[in-house]
Amino acid sequence: MQIKKLIEVALPLDKINEASAREKSIRHGHPSTLHLWWARRPLAAARAVLWASLVDAPSSHPELFPTEEEQNKEQERLFKILEDLVVWENSNNQKVLEAAKTEILRYTNGNPPELLDPFAGGGAIPLEGQRLGLKVHAHDLNPVAVMINKAMIEIPPKFAGKPPVNPQARESLSTSGYAGTHGLAEDVRYYGQWMKQEAYKKIGHLYPKVKLTEKQGGGEATVIAWIWARTVKCPNPACGYTIPLVHSFDLSKKKGKEWHIETIYEDGKIRFDVIQGRSKKEGTVDRRGARCIHCGSPIKYSYIRDESCAYRMGSTLMAIVAEGKHGRIYLRPDQIQVDTAKVSLPEDYPQGELAYYPGHLNTRVYGLDEFWKLFTPRQLTALTTFSGLVQEAQQKAEADAVAAGMSNDHLGLKDGGLGAKAYGEAVGVYLAFSVDKGANLWSSICSWMNDRGAMRETFGRQAIPMTWDYAEANPFSNSGGNFLQFIERTADTIADFPITYMTGTAIQANAQSDCGLRSIMVSTDPPYYDNIGYADLSDFFYVWLRQALQDTYPGLFSTMLVPKVEELIATPYRHEGSVEKAKDFFENGMIHTCQQIYQYAREDIPITIYYAYKQTDSSTNGNISSGWETMLNAIIQAGFTITGTWPVRTESPGRMLSHGTNALASSIVLVCRKRPQNAPQTTRRHLVAELRRELHPALRKLQQSNIAPVDLAQAAIGPGMAVYSKYRRVLEADGTVMSVRSAQQLINEEVDGYFNEQAGNLDSGSRFCVDLYMQYAYNDVKFGEAEVLANAKNVSIPALVDDGVLYAKAGNVHLLERDQLPQKLGICERNVWLLTQQLTYAMQQQGIEGCATMLADWYNSNTEDAKDLAYRLYTIAEQKKWTEEAYTYNALVVAWPDIQTRAAELKAQQPEQMNLF
Repeated sequence: MQIKKLIEVALPLDKINEASAREKSIRHGHPSTLHLWWARRPLAAARAVLWASLVDAPSSHPELFPTEEEQNKEQERLFKILEDLVVWENSNNQKVLEAAKTEILRYTNGNPPELLDPFAGGGAIPLEGQRLGLKVHAHDLNPVAVMINKAMIEIPPKFAGKPPVNPQARESLSTSGYAGTHGLAEDVRYYGQWMKQEAYKKIGHLYPKVKLTEKQGGGEATVIAWIWARTVKCPNPACGYTIPLVHSFDLSKKKGKEWHIETIYEDGKIRFDVIQGRSKKEGTVDRRGARCIHCGSPIKYSYIRDESCAYRMGSTLMAIVAEGKHGRIYLRPDQIQVDTAKVSLPEDYPQGELAYYPGHLNTRVYGLDEFWKLFTPRQLTALTTFSGLVQEAQQKAEADAVAAGMSNDHLGLKDGGLGAKAYGEAVGVYLAFSVDKGANLWSSICSWMNDRGAMRETFGRQAIPMTWDYAEANPFSNSGGNFLQFIERTADTIADFPITYMTGTAIQANAQSDCGLRSIMVSTDPPYYDNIGYADLSDFFYVWLRQALQDTYPGLFSTMLVPKVEELIATPYRHEGSVEKAKDFFENGMIHTCQQIYQYAREDIPITIYYAYKQTDSSTNGNISSGWETMLNAIIQAGFTITGTWPVRTESPGRMLSHGTNALASSIVLVCRKRPQNAPQTTRRHLVAELRRELHPALRKLQQSNIAPVDLAQAAIGPGMAVYSKYRRVLEADGTVMSVRSAQQLINEEVDGYFNEQAGNLDSGSRFCVDLYMQYAYNDVKFGEAEVLANAKNVSIPALVDDGVLYAKAGNVHLLERDQLPQKLGICERNVWLLTQQLTYAMQQQGIEGCATMLADWYNSNTEDAKDLAYRLYTIAEQKKWTEEAYTYNALVVAWPDIQTRAAELKAQQPEQMNLF
């Protein structure tokens, strides 16, 4: 009998998702702050998935846990370990980690497997594998991703436990007691501070302070940001004024601290003033184009593009934001500030052309088609200065390491060095990452967030958009966008890396090629069809990393830009504009990748694959996701059977549904095993019967575990696909092989059938309400039509009117909306529809406390039926794209355990309250 792992049986999914969602608000020390990467998996999810893939399910060991009660008790014990493990504050809690590692060793006979992630990306999976004591291999085709992984799993263990080497630390601190990478973090801080001081000597004069009036506090203030606007000449021949292109003239929208920019035209020229209060003028640019602020003429984007490509687009300084004694100070520009920004281009800025990536790299059409064009001359000067200082700081760190007694073996990181040269290069890697942070906040794509009083980075989303009014940060200020802030964040992240002496391996490798590893564990987060062009986006950082680190890793930075031809994404623009060719490229590449994973994987440990399930294609039989279908097809064709699917959310319950779409879990974790070589084939008829037999109990179990309705359909794919994929092939009635798409449709039909079956077990009045809701929502229906439906359900419309759930007058009938229903439970004990709607409304209005108060006096089995009906109503609303409706039912189910707990507390208090009288 194959021993099932915990991940194939049960997970405390709500706790994992809660920890995953919480990670989004954690910045201090979080590995995601080391270097920007797109669509990272939450560390909590990666940690939980890996651990649960290695630990056996108690039900697989009847010899140890012979009864169901004992198995449940052991499962709860394992759940408690896992729930502690995913908490962010326990990331380096040795007691918690040792408890987790003990179980891994117990269930792997003291010999845990090595771990491979062939699409390592931002490094969450390899890092968490290393945290759990595994030897990890991080592979990626993208050199930026490889560098991120080297910085997280390869470099830190080499120098773990070593004290800092900088002279200041050696003079003032003990050279012992540096656990983990705290010594390395201290040196990054020291040499980063040195870089800032050296840079200020060279270019500090380009960032002058601004003089303040007596009213503003007098003296001088350090500038935080210069607010610029791009400009074009008005196309109206009768006007001809230079027009600032601005989204908003407001500088600050904070209550009581409102400031805005006023435009003043004099003698054919424009100047700006900064005035207290909100602007009464709209910006000059919107989605349709621009307008002349002087004559009001519309200006088409085509004209702006032509002007920009002909180098006739200019820029003008509109305002200055400075550091005041009591917060931000907003000032009008002066000539000194304007003139100081007029600098020549530096000689050694990096070259490189932006990729053609429609909808994502939008600056190309405005002539900003090379990376250096995304920066002002002053920004380029700052970046090249700091980048050039990386190697100087690296050499300084190497010399100090020698002086501190570190081995002077002259071996660098690429040669496996562990001495002074490698240490200096290690410091240089993290300093280069800090320069990349600068690139992200020191470009002319950055803008000023007037609601927060802060800089918006280049990559506010997975794209480089065109920005009209932009903010230029001061690297030497004490506010957001300053270089020391980048250094501090980098150092904090380094200090919080896992305390381990087991070095991981990060290499540049194509996932479709055989890397030679065998009998290992595989967990990975592959590209999501056409969602993100990692190579195109990461060029922005690559050009700066290459400038700073080419000597450290010459092989990794041998090309001018990131390799793109082999990148596994379905982008038509790389395939002669053909959607079909792009689709074929992705599908074939994913099949080859899964075939390689099949060669690597162990028989006794499942592989896990994350996949974002968002994009859908319309089909005559419903909506099917191209990327999702491709992934399932590749896994099954490669010889795997799917044994589980788990929805991993990184959004709080209030954000799980996006407006106008059926937004699902952030990603699905697919749990897969190698399918036996002698697996049989079966027929469609047999598959349908088996799906019904296996899927319904599985769905019931998922409901009992209180999985959110928004995630249930995706979780159901696991047991459904487990039935389909265990067969070598499934034959249709005409003898053809059933496709993955057809199997998905059958699974969806069975899920619908399950909920219809549940609805069929309801009282007749509730069944009538559900059918009416499904067909008409809360809209009017003719009395005759409603009566036909009521007779079929054997219910009376007048009786339902008396129960308070239905309106019937003047020949029309409709369901009463929630705010029109009786608000006290027990009005009609037999109607589960009414109970569900009452609880849903209480959840909307008063939250958990309101629902619990209602249930505290209610002793009736219908309460669980109400939760089940909420599942059914969610699926109806989701299919109908009634987004807000779907959310209300989802919120009730998600909160159900807390409602029950609080209701029980209130019930327990009732006798005590009565004794007071």
